[in-house]
Amino acid sequence: SSSVGYTIMGKTADLTVVQKMTIDTLHKEGKTQKVIAKEADCSQSSVSKHINREAKGRKRCGRKKCTSDRDNRTLERIVKQNPFKNVGEIHKDASRTTTHRRMQDMAFSCRFPCVKPLLNNRQRQKRLAWAKDKKDWTAAEWSKVMKRGEARNPRCLRSKVNAAVYQDVLEHFMLPAADQLYGDADFIFQQDLAPAHSAKATSTWFKDHGIPVLNWPANSPDLNPIENLWGIVKRKMRYARPNNAEELKAAIRATWALITPEQRHRLIDSMPRRIAAVIQAKGAPTKY
Repeated sequence: SSSVGYTIMGKTADLTVVQKMTIDTLHKEGKTQKVIAKEADCSQSSVSKHINREAKGRKRCGRKKCTSDRDNRTLERIVKQNPFKNVGEIHKDASRTTTHRRMQDMAFSCRFPCVKPLLNNRQRQKRLAWAKDKKDWTAAEWSKVMKRGEARNPRCLRSKVNAAVYQDVLEHFMLPAADQLYGDADFIFQQDLAPAHSAKATSTWFKDHGIPVLNWPANSPDLNPIENLWGIVKRKMRYARPNNAEELKAAIRATWALITPEQRHRLIDSMPRRIAAVIQAKGAPTKY
């Protein structure tokens, strides 16, 4: 399962331990319920109910918690020291459900960590220069760019892709796909900087076939909409259970066929926004 992190929560239906402590402290200081609600990040009605409950000496009903204060302090320390561990990696004596409840009581909330490529200063500068060079390209111009992956090649599932294999894929899959997509119209081919793609023999193959290749900055998946298409395929195949390579290839083909033209057009239309985001971030990774 994917790793998750824990961060401080905002408003919740039930008051957390931290919110209750904040309410009690501010109430003793004589603050108004409006001020208390703002500081505790909850509604005034929640503040009122808590104060009245404490004033009347009413205690929360239900069975006794299975974790002690010491257990809770230990858990809090573990979470703060390992914020990117998931519940399954953290819980020991208590169940996953109990561990998750205690985290919520401590005002921690489950979050998926944002995964972005690590970029050095040279790579950022190249991304920024590339984005500035392409900042005036329209969505119509980007629609003439054929992305690696649109050829829908299943052979890579069973062989290591070196320069020779890649050129064979281009010959038997990319060229027919290009004819189908563009006919006699001009197009530009886009690929990343994998060794098989940047090999001299591959560059010669493109020159011999008269196909221009889009220059590409390293470590830039946020600039490549094909990554989003593969993300769609992965989500759609989440519950697929192929038994062998042939079933896997068939499932990929069937799932890829479900991608609508509207989805592809939206991704193409996003390219000017991606370019602008890279420029604004001065070459750093973006939300895309």
